[in-house]
Amino acid sequence: MLVTMSAMLLTAAPVPVTAAPISLPGAGASAALPGAVLSPFAADIPGAASMAVSPLALTASLPAIEIFPQGLPTQDIPPVGPTPLGTPPTQRGPNDIIVTGRKETAGDPLRAVNAESFAVTQKVDDAVIGPVARTYKKTVPSPIRRGIHNFLYNLREPIVFLNFLLQFKPGKAAETVGRFAINTTIGVAGVLDIAKRKPFHLPRRSNGFANTLGYYGVKNGPFLFLPIVGPTTLRDLLGGAVDRLILPVGVGHPFNSTSYTIPAGILGALDHRSEFDQTLKDLHDNSPDPYAATRSFYLNRRQAEIDHLHGRVEGDPAGMSGPPPSVVPFVPSDLEPGAKPDPAVPDEGPVVETPQVDTERAAQTGQ
Repeated sequence: MLVTMSAMLLTAAPVPVTAAPISLPGAGASAALPGAVLSPFAADIPGAASMAVSPLALTASLPAIEIFPQGLPTQDIPPVGPTPLGTPPTQRGPNDIIVTGRKETAGDPLRAVNAESFAVTQKVDDAVIGPVARTYKKTVPSPIRRGIHNFLYNLREPIVFLNFLLQFKPGKAAETVGRFAINTTIGVAGVLDIAKRKPFHLPRRSNGFANTLGYYGVKNGPFLFLPIVGPTTLRDLLGGAVDRLILPVGVGHPFNSTSYTIPAGILGALDHRSEFDQTLKDLHDNSPDPYAATRSFYLNRRQAEIDHLHGRVEGDPAGMSGPPPSVVPFVPSDLEPGAKPDPAVPDEGPVVETPQVDTERAAQTGQ
């Protein structure tokens, strides 16, 4: 008998099921569904080119959702779905789903202007600045170039010291004072970096007012690529301006005299450009999108420097002031600092620094 009942149950026809379709109406920008967000660099995604500049949350026509099988009680069921926009709160049911929109901050709102500035700067660099910097690197002996580099960065130690104080890092501030005192005296006005050697072991650290702003949570603001200045952000531009005023205002002569500022500016530009020559070749000459590669490289390094101040990452304490040994220039079109690559984009990785050793630099620094 049990066998007979089991067979009847197994062969019984299923109960026909119908459904009450429920669909969410297509929402505009003011009622976007959170979660499906399009990156500013999503122009490579088919059909998304019009969204590349203003990355709002995507909405799609959702298929009907069948959830009510036949046979349920026929009493009124509260509507499930988004309440129409403009419905007064008193007319909303207790089970209404309220869908709201949130506009995402564009990662590069000035991209068109920045890209044009980048192209013009590249032409000037290819024609004038780059050749002059490479000539400087080839003709000036390495010990002299290293002495100029050390001298210029030794003058930044008071700025580093003040910002460590603003970040409430008295230990790092004391070490910076020690570096400055040792290199200014024993190191012949900072030409020799004696402080990093035995028995002192005081490495040079990078810091500035832009770092202090970032340390306390001030965001980058819009990315900027300015002629001569190069890649920066609104926060870094303002922070750098404050740094440049410390010595002229706080000390005075000769830092407020053109007899110092012009030669120091020229030597600093040549030193920086020659130091980053290989990095710029990797980013500009070997990249399918030199502008995007430069932007991603800059923002990722700046964020790493802020994270280093918080103790979140290990890295070179010199931060942005020193070039990496090597750079992989490819940048996925949707990659932002800290973002995950889109699955639709081939995962070839962000701009990263590879653990190679620059033999010339190592020989100069004694490492």
